[in-house]
Amino acid sequence: MPTYAYACTHCGHRFDAVQSFADATLTECPECGGALRKQYGCVGVTFNGSGFYRTDSRASTSGAATGAGGSTSTSSKSEATSSPAPSGT
Repeated sequence: MPTYAYACTHCGHRFDAVQSFADATLTECPECGGALRKQYGCVGVTFNGSGFYRTDSRASTSGAATGAGGSTSTSSKSEATSSPAPSGT
């Protein structure tokens, strides 16, 4: 279950509450009875490994592609690159 951070708008009391997604948001401060506000902060999520970035997925598919689609796009790029060099010489 997620942990939510709350802060009172009147007395400034801060606390964390473990609640399920279906639970209602807390509205009353346990210290003074004032109005509560949910606090949002940075979430420490790190994606490690290959496949999470656009360049990772493209590099592995073009290098390991054995289908006709991967080889035709590579050959058309190499033909386009090699064509101007012989005509310029």
